[in-house]
Amino acid sequence: QVQLVESGGGLVQAGGSRRLSCAASGSIFRINAMGWYRQAPGKQRELGAAIPSGGGTNYADSVKGRFTISRDNAKNTVYLQMNSLKPEDTAVYYCQYSDWAGAYWGQGTQVTVSS
Repeated sequence: QVQLVESGGGLVQAGGSRRLSCAASGSIFRINAMGWYRQAPGKQRELGAAIPSGGGTNYADSVKGRFTISRDNAKNTVYLQMNSLKPEDTAVYYCQYSDWAGAYWGQGTQVTVSS
């Protein structure tokens, strides 16, 4: 089992910044992928940004150039730095961890961007 604890959500004005953190604990496999997904009201959950197990980064087109995903392997933590936030970025942000055994989700953290 893997547990994920997210933090950093909250209310921010449009144009502002926010950093989300997700700490993984439990049965962490050395080779894994971590990422951030988001779900806006009435919409499906979608990928925001991810670091695949092979390295590199993936971003949704809607966040490219504004969001940066990074990870600290020593702390089993993944971060999402969100800059130039827009009202349409308002959503519940979920952390995901995946390895050969399966995928795990955090409980979600709300990010609300006011105009």
